[in-house]
Amino acid sequence: MIKPKEHKKENERLKELESYAILDTISETEYDNITAIASEICGTQISVISLIDDKRQWFKSSHNIDATETPKDLAFCAHAINDQDNVLVVQDARLDERFHDNPLVIGEPNVIFYAGVPLISDNGLPLGTLCVIDSKPKLLSQSQIRSLTALANQVMIILNLRKTKIALEKTQRNLEEKNQELERFAFLAAHDLKSPLEHISGFSKLLIKNYAHQFDEDGSKMLNMISQSSEKLKILITGLLDYSRSDTVLLEEKSQINLNDLVNDISGLFSFENEMNLKLSSSIDAVHTNKTALDQILINLVTNAIKYSDKEKVAIELGVSESETHYKFYVKDNGPGISSAHHDKIFQIFKIMTIKDKFGITGNGIGLATVKKIVEKSGGEINVESEKGNGAKFIFTLKK
Repeated sequence: MIKPKEHKKENERLKELESYAILDTISETEYDNITAIASEICGTQISVISLIDDKRQWFKSSHNIDATETPKDLAFCAHAINDQDNVLVVQDARLDERFHDNPLVIGEPNVIFYAGVPLISDNGLPLGTLCVIDSKPKLLSQSQIRSLTALANQVMIILNLRKTKIALEKTQRNLEEKNQELERFAFLAAHDLKSPLEHISGFSKLLIKNYAHQFDEDGSKMLNMISQSSEKLKILITGLLDYSRSDTVLLEEKSQINLNDLVNDISGLFSFENEMNLKLSSSIDAVHTNKTALDQILINLVTNAIKYSDKEKVAIELGVSESETHYKFYVKDNGPGISSAHHDKIFQIFKIMTIKDKFGITGNGIGLATVKKIVEKSGGEINVESEKGNGAKFIFTLKK
């Protein structure tokens, strides 16, 4: 018996094999189907998908053989990968000096005939073979060899798909971790900035109220700029905190919410806006969902309807219905409407489509992004139906 030589790029080959994370995984139908077809096409008792590591050949799939691995020194496949451009065919191992006294030949499983096609990675390195085995001498036709080679290519397609999936899952995990880190940073930064900004805003207002007469025109302008800037920063920071807290909001247990009470509560929050009328249009009396999440969604949408209204009387309609799996809501206003070109952009964080609201305050592009985040993490979807000059209708669903 002649032991197989190590591949000329053995270290690279082993790293390549490791990158597939396939060794010692459980059996899978996709691979088992291939070995069954290989035996059928070639008329052999046994077929194996064999992967060669540093000490053994391990079988990802084996047809009509109970073993799961053998020592690398005894592996026919370890010879096959050293001539990776060709199919290794051994018609009668008893007559081949490399194998005649191999324990796998003179004992179980009595490997007399062997044909192995190397499994080559995209980087040109052999991982193992798809092989067929029989306990008696045999010949394969050129058609059978081509079919076996095609099946080996199919094995590599499945292996590469697996590798791609693993890479994508890893990338997704990394992105999720980075996203969590960024949200955590935004929360901490916003939280730590909020208190000193409250002080700046409060002191600037106090200065304007009690000492404005002691400043000249330029001084008064600067004081007003300080006050306005601090207010803008407060609004931005509050938005960032709401966006960061939205995940925590979703942890709250669902509860039964009477819709008339809900509308009365929201109307009460905006009682300062005497010209606002919030009307309920619903086919059901109550919903069973996360109250804090629903409140945050509706308050954001109603606030926007008021802030950006171009009418003396703000009319808002809250519609509610249900399907077997979801509650469906809409918030419809009589405002200036939203251009169709902006429908997708308005839900992107920090995207600002209108320079100032009717109170002269510039938005921060966080509110609708927060709404979208809460809706989607609640198993729903949100979109807007609107055109310039004809109001807006925000439609969203929440999973029951």
